[in-house]
Amino acid sequence: MIEELNKNLEILELERIKEILPEYVHKNSKDMPPFTEALNYLLKTEIEYKDTRAAEGIIKAANFPFRKTLEDYDFSFQPSVSENQIRELANLSFIERNENIIFIGNSGVGKTHLAVSLGIEAAKHRNSVYFITCHNLMQKLNKAQKENRLDKQLQHLAQYKVLIIDEIGYLPVDHQGSNLFFQLIARRYMNKSTIVTTNMPFSRWGEVFSDNTLASAVLDRLLHYSHIIRITGNSYRIKDKIVESDSRTNEYNE
Repeated sequence: MIEELNKNLEILELERIKEILPEYVHKNSKDMPPFTEALNYLLKTEIEYKDTRAAEGIIKAANFPFRKTLEDYDFSFQPSVSENQIRELANLSFIERNENIIFIGNSGVGKTHLAVSLGIEAAKHRNSVYFITCHNLMQKLNKAQKENRLDKQLQHLAQYKVLIIDEIGYLPVDHQGSNLFFQLIARRYMNKSTIVTTNMPFSRWGEVFSDNTLASAVLDRLLHYSHIIRITGNSYRIKDKIVESDSRTNEYNE
């Protein structure tokens, strides 16, 4: 009977149930719960197992530069960031409404950390996510255009539930790149959610994209139905130096 049960579990690909069943039966051998209760417990465990595996696969495919969650973010160091607002965004209703998120601030203030954290949260709930820097995105789109597969590449990037574009404004984008960037944003507009990090105020995006008209068209689609989060304050790198300096000062005083 056990062999047949294990075989059936394999056929149904119920890996987690097969793994925990012997221990579960042994643990409850003297006082087995009602059949429906036991079945519900085993199925819930299997679902959680499959969800975890699926989320891990999405996270691995998302191309995140690191794994950091909201629990790793020091909101006390950046009081300009509303923790309540970020926690609310982590509920992922912005994905259901196809809304965008734009993080604006100087280098090192934690824009990418927050973007990645929201991306990981989205992945945990089986939403397709992809992370890419603006520079690498431009290289990818330009390469696709040269190889006559631009439409396929745009279609691929447009399908992600959440696309995170990091570091807009750190390097200039030429007119061709700006055109390609606009095409991508236009395809995602009101269909999917895009998270952007930038160190440039919107008034200077014309400098970034080498064309005021294209920059305005991009901003028009990004900012419509969006959450804009401005982060002011010191860099986390400075924070680490301050902590290190304070530690040494305390040691000296002691």
